[in-house]
Amino acid sequence: MEHFTSELKSDAKALFPILTDLDNGYALALNLAVWIDDEKRAAMIEAGCDISAFQANDCWTLPIPATFVVDAGGVIKERFVDPDYRKRMPMENIIAALRRGGPR
Repeated sequence: MEHFTSELKSDAKALFPILTDLDNGYALALNLAVWIDDEKRAAMIEAGCDISAFQANDCWTLPIPATFVVDAGGVIKERFVDPDYRKRMPMENIIAALRRGGPR
């Protein structure tokens, strides 16, 4: 939802656009989303994590964490995909991709 994206951009003082994949439509097209089954859904709700509030629907799909560095022409310069949400693309790789001007 736009509220969460706007808050993130403001908190981070980001000078660049932050894109949101509402309903995980793009993630699903890239095969980068997983469906949360009823058992896991119930456990998440019980733990106070109702993702439907963030997604504005009851689909219960979650994206697989991924980072893409995209140039102004829409070319992907670097990508990082890992189902373990605790792992992220190292900042050094992002900076290197921006400096390099091309994919690895």
